[in-house]
Amino acid sequence: MDTQLVVLGGGPGGYAAAFMAADLGLETTIVDQEPRLGGVCLLRGCIPSKALLHVAKALHETKHLADWGVTFAAPRIDLDALRARKEKVIATLSGGLAQLAKKRKVRVIRARAAFEDSQTLRLEPVGDPVPDTRLRFAHCILATGSSPAKIPALSLPTPRVMNSDGALELPDVPESLLVVGGGYIGLEMGTVYAALGSRVTVVEMLDGLLPGADRDLVKPLSRRLEKDFEAIYLSAKVASLAEKHDAIEVTFEGDVDKKTQRFSRVLVSVGRRPNSAGLGLEKTKVEVDAKGFVVVDDPHILAIGDVAGEPMLAHKAAHEGKVAAEVLAGHPATFAPRAIPAVVFTDPEVAWAGVTETEARQAGRAIETAVFPWGASGRAQAVGRTEGLTKWVVDPTTRRVIGCGIVGAGAGDLIGEAVVAIEMGASVEDLALSIHPHPTLGETLGAAAEVFLGTATDVYRPR
Repeated sequence: MDTQLVVLGGGPGGYAAAFMAADLGLETTIVDQEPRLGGVCLLRGCIPSKALLHVAKALHETKHLADWGVTFAAPRIDLDALRARKEKVIATLSGGLAQLAKKRKVRVIRARAAFEDSQTLRLEPVGDPVPDTRLRFAHCILATGSSPAKIPALSLPTPRVMNSDGALELPDVPESLLVVGGGYIGLEMGTVYAALGSRVTVVEMLDGLLPGADRDLVKPLSRRLEKDFEAIYLSAKVASLAEKHDAIEVTFEGDVDKKTQRFSRVLVSVGRRPNSAGLGLEKTKVEVDAKGFVVVDDPHILAIGDVAGEPMLAHKAAHEGKVAAEVLAGHPATFAPRAIPAVVFTDPEVAWAGVTETEARQAGRAIETAVFPWGASGRAQAVGRTEGLTKWVVDPTTRRVIGCGIVGAGAGDLIGEAVVAIEMGASVEDLALSIHPHPTLGETLGAAAEVFLGTATDVYRPR
């Protein structure tokens, strides 16, 4: 078989690249080993986890309403119905992608692929047989994504030790769950299981949760999780795991009082690794670094998404995929964002974009910050979510906003305005002079800019 462009991988970066390329007139083929388009994000990541987090949030809200004098009976969890609803969301979205591929005349082949050279793929069928075992192409977009990282010492041949893929299957609601890793995946899944009734413990090797985020954004989340979780162990790690009858016996090292404990299940969530091994890349001019990220493209092969480097985020992959397709179609395009937003969908949510305060301080870069506490927000007070804050990071010379951080209910939906402001080179005056609707949490973005200027109505700033 021959094709102008083959996209290796059917995730957010892959199908975005393929659809854009087809729209621009390129004959396009997607090769993916999954039975459905969508990749990890749709099938075993972003979408199913957010569906479950929606349930967790609703359960939290029912408890929160007790402060308003509204109480409910204890919920009954029907796991079969919950799994079915999650699967329906996945099936609806993946079915939509299949229709979009068909309308755009993008050929989809289900197969494992490996490079024989820089313009030939060897295909090993996974489902339906393919007419040929070779696919020649003019160009390839490598969009193979990433997989959960493994720690050999924590890998036991038992379903009681799960990675994020296994946790999203909701095998049961364990009486107790240990989450190894205090990053966004572990905290999100811990939030889901805690809401469903598990006693959740988190162990993190570093001295704080969410190592990549500013500490002032993490503090409100940490305070909430200390109430929702059984325990949070920082500056500690798991030394060993052993299956003992109907539980996993865990031995800890570090700042943990009880060094040996038992848990019904263990979720190992220690990051992700790029899927670059076993693809035959050594037969091309593509080069990968020690971590497995592609660092040098081949004249015929472009890499996008998780396999191309940090940050490993679906929206970054999709944007890179579109740029790659435009370049191959001969259009002037470049991937040079000023801000790539990141969101942790816990409760409260944590979101940031652009330059973080921590990055700037570590680099010795001159910045100024302005923070608006949600305790001064009428909407936050009205809905009882005053633990949040909105922060701008400002270049003191140009007075342009170069970064933003938000923690609070719906932070992920609010960060979009910050991304636009940073990309457009907006000044704090631009934000302050833009009229935001009242009462909303979105107006905290304008209010934080007013804090910087000393004109905030709801925050007193001495002269």
